[in-house]
Amino acid sequence: MTHVKVCGIREYEHAIAAADAGVDALGFVFAESKRKVSLKQAQSISKRLPDHVKKIGVFVNASREELAESYEFAGLDFVQLHGNESPLFCEQLNLPFIKAFRIKGEDDIDRIKEFENASYYLLDSASGPYQGGNGTQFNWEFLNEKEVDHNKLILAGGLNQDNLQKAIEIVQPTMVDVSSGVETNGIKDIHKIKRFIGLAKQF
Repeated sequence: MTHVKVCGIREYEHAIAAADAGVDALGFVFAESKRKVSLKQAQSISKRLPDHVKKIGVFVNASREELAESYEFAGLDFVQLHGNESPLFCEQLNLPFIKAFRIKGEDDIDRIKEFENASYYLLDSASGPYQGGNGTQFNWEFLNEKEVDHNKLILAGGLNQDNLQKAIEIVQPTMVDVSSGVETNGIKDIHKIKRFIGLAKQF
């Protein structure tokens, strides 16, 4: 069964609706984004969620100090790194982390092996104004010729209920990550959240 992460959570009502629908992880964006939240907002939501829902903080080129402080304050389970963090930086972090990769071509997938100590690898599209959460997808076929640990693979980038089945069939990720695909007019839509999670859990 494919796990589901809903990213860009800003409201408790959306978080708890996702939790009730069977979501496995929720993402709080602390980097520059239209979905950015404060640590206090994330903490307020995080502490009221069921323990089985993993809380993930999304960062871009944050310092070790900021990551450690945010991890503790917001009650996170993982930090998700979307910047130019080096393998050495990640090795010395001493926090459970997800390394995100912006995929333009097949060669970008080869960088995964430099981050073997990552808890998960998140593959996202390289197009759009932000480091992630742009609602665009990359060519999933790039993964066909690559040896990747699919038990650590999170697929992001332009996923929605219409392309979800095809994405899972081609990529076979352990988790899918959705944000704009469960929004209406830029706001999380509880009905879309429930439909997306229910569909993903079929595969």
